[in-house]
Amino acid sequence: MRILVVEDEKKVAAFIKRGLEQESWAVDLASDGEDGEHSAVVNSYDAIILDIMLPKKSGLEVLKAIKEAGVKSPVLLLTARDTVDDRVKGLNLGADDYLTKPFAFEELLARVRVLLRRGTASPLSLKFADLSLDPATRKARRGGIEVELTVKEYALLEYLLRNPDRVLTRTLIAEHVWDQSFESETNVVDVYINHLRSKLDKDFPVKLIHTIRGVGYVLKKE
Repeated sequence: MRILVVEDEKKVAAFIKRGLEQESWAVDLASDGEDGEHSAVVNSYDAIILDIMLPKKSGLEVLKAIKEAGVKSPVLLLTARDTVDDRVKGLNLGADDYLTKPFAFEELLARVRVLLRRGTASPLSLKFADLSLDPATRKARRGGIEVELTVKEYALLEYLLRNPDRVLTRTLIAEHVWDQSFESETNVVDVYINHLRSKLDKDFPVKLIHTIRGVGYVLKKE
């Protein structure tokens, strides 16, 4: 999953980024409204965490602009002002949820997970054929057999399971599993795909992870 955090307080932004990365998600940061709006419009994010009080352009202005630009990513607003007016304005502009500062990271994480689960077939686990992944426990199973995954293997498998039967380019995978600083010329995506194949496909007659030559990969039944 790839998350955009638009927050001008450096300590708060670093705190959120560190916590989300520990959940195996790629995180991009923007420190003002203009940069946040630009990132949200030109990149694809699974969720956006947007502070209301920002320099250059307020969070509400950013929210209005990105929704008018057609951005579909769910938005969680952060506000230091616990007023009904702020909450109503944000929700009316298209925000999906809000959180008042100060907050516990566990609450932020729970709210982001809810946003990410919306629109998926199963809110508790991700399944495809005989492959399943439980985001709560981070445990994967193929044919009922538990499979141990590293942090990045988990993140890659989660992205594949959220996009079954969809051809995913190497660039898309890199953007959602790694972050903005990812070096596109490396073969790290192919390396991690091979790791997953070794753990999830090697000992099973039906292969689920397929290569689309010259493009990328797709999770599908043969």
